[in-house]
Amino acid sequence: MNFFKSFLASILGTVVAFIFIGILMMMSLAGIATAVSSEDAVPQETKENSVLELDLDIQMYDNVGATQELEEALGLGQEVLKFYDVVSAIRKAAADDNVKGIDLKCQFPIMGWSQAQTIRKALEEFKAAGKFIYSYGDYYGQKGYYLASVSDSIFVHPMGGMDFKGLAAEVLYYKDFQEKYGFKMEVVRHGKYKSAVEPYLENEMSESNRTQITALLESVWGQVSKAIQSSRNLSEAALDEIANELSASLPEGAKAVNLIDGVIYESDYKNKLRAAVGIEEDDKLRTTSIKQLSGNNGLYKKGVRERIAVIYAQGPVLYGEGSENIIGQELFLEAIDDAVKNKRVKAIVLRIDSPGGSALSSDIIWNALKKAKEEKPLVVSMGNVAASGGYYLAVAGDEIYATDMTITGSIGVFATVPNVKQFSESIGINASTVETHNNALGYSIFQAPEGHFRATIKEGIEHVYETFKQRVAEGRNMTLEEVEAVAQGRVWTGEQALQNGLIDGLGGMDEALAAAARMAELEEYNLISYPKIEPEFEDFISLMGPFGTIDQVLLDHYPEEIRTFLTTLKVETNRPNVELRLPYTVEIK
Repeated sequence: MNFFKSFLASILGTVVAFIFIGILMMMSLAGIATAVSSEDAVPQETKENSVLELDLDIQMYDNVGATQELEEALGLGQEVLKFYDVVSAIRKAAADDNVKGIDLKCQFPIMGWSQAQTIRKALEEFKAAGKFIYSYGDYYGQKGYYLASVSDSIFVHPMGGMDFKGLAAEVLYYKDFQEKYGFKMEVVRHGKYKSAVEPYLENEMSESNRTQITALLESVWGQVSKAIQSSRNLSEAALDEIANELSASLPEGAKAVNLIDGVIYESDYKNKLRAAVGIEEDDKLRTTSIKQLSGNNGLYKKGVRERIAVIYAQGPVLYGEGSENIIGQELFLEAIDDAVKNKRVKAIVLRIDSPGGSALSSDIIWNALKKAKEEKPLVVSMGNVAASGGYYLAVAGDEIYATDMTITGSIGVFATVPNVKQFSESIGINASTVETHNNALGYSIFQAPEGHFRATIKEGIEHVYETFKQRVAEGRNMTLEEVEAVAQGRVWTGEQALQNGLIDGLGGMDEALAAAARMAELEEYNLISYPKIEPEFEDFISLMGPFGTIDQVLLDHYPEEIRTFLTTLKVETNRPNVELRLPYTVEIK
């Protein structure tokens, strides 16, 4: 008996010890997370004759989650960049007499075109301060070269190369695949240009879809080409010829057409940096980093109590709780309410980077934003994408700002439900139904949808579409006829959206913050970010095991359209998804 008592006591002691150690680890990790994500982080001083090492080949987000910051701090996750930290660091470097130049690395930047445009403008401001920018790469992608072209000098490895071929977009179509294998998406849509579902219905691109994609590409290329023309002193015709002939594919060819300045090895490039700073080849090159310059947000002013709240809405809009990378109504209603009730917060900036999603969640959040606007000024800053459901949220704002390259608009609606009737029958699975009423079953993936089901869904879509247009008309002071002319699912760049009255001005976060400060009559302010999500117990546990985040690691390697589809499947529902979502996932290459 004493043996069992001792045995049980030892087991209990072990369990208590593990719990105690776990609590201590959680407290320690929470302390690290708090330190990493502190709003009031203070930048460090730089040394004399320093060069800012600006590596943009790192995953960039508008907002970096607390768990992501914790993983990075512990060396357990990939390095990530917060977009506004990068812009802030460049501007602080421009004002810092100890920083003489920038060593720019941007071969394949992992960011959107809108972010790239804002960062490039910040680099232009840096040069205007009388400082140099040098770039070196083994191989430049097209977006990378767009950023690098701002440099005083660009160098490429002798065995490297670059892409400079114009922009293209590729859309895959699945109609034949569905008919061959029996996996089908049943589709109901509204809007001439609402082509998110077109790949399920056709074998090739419609003329309306080709029209809008062509307009998007030409608008973005116009901005890219104009910037490169100015920086490299080349004509539009010369750039078009280089792109058509692929004249810059090899380093010597790129140099011959004046897209780069030298073909050298990296060690020789480092010597050029030393010479630019004014030190000898044997001297150590002093460097500084984004984190050293910016701290966290790089804007904190001691003694200033007034704040502007920045609510980051990034990722798809899904019905449910939401997260830092998913816009769900539960979390965002809490964030909006906190910003409104915080007496120090005098204005709100809603930063949107979203292709849209759930119509229901979009309207719930829109209503909360509209009520918040009655209490405090609300300004919207559009990032890379603020389309469909993302634009639905935007129209709640007092003013809306986007960059030339922002993708927005897409005022249209669609619903999709999977159907495997043909496939199931081909493998011997047949469905039979018993119902008390004509439509008791609702919808089954094993049976073809009947006319009443489609009619009901279409009625719902028409209702959502009309509501969407009313929200736009109210928010943008337009008539329903004017909204219809730019709606039907049509997608626009920020440049086109301004012409069509869908936004108030071109600009990034700076312009949105300036507008919010003007409305709130603030001369000085600090920023506070929402939503606030602290790492939870399961987050700590996942960091300790090798398989805790393996599903996310695998998901990150899928194409964007697959990631969005799989993320949407996580939301449990027995009804069709009526969505306000970007009409297609298109990567501008």
